[in-house]
Amino acid sequence: MIQDLCGENTCDADGCERGLTEPQLVFDTDAGRRAAYECACGAVTVTVVRSESTR
Repeated sequence: MIQDLCGENTCDADGCERGLTEPQLVFDTDAGRRAAYECACGAVTVTVVRSESTR
């Protein structure tokens, strides 16, 4: 799972479960927040969190 209920991000690439700390790119809109994380293994993970108003 990319993001668990505690909000901790981990890499979802095959064979990699490294923790992801700071996003390299964050994009906020009225619909929510998108964040991109690059892992040391080279994989990129994108998370999407909707704002309360769009749920």
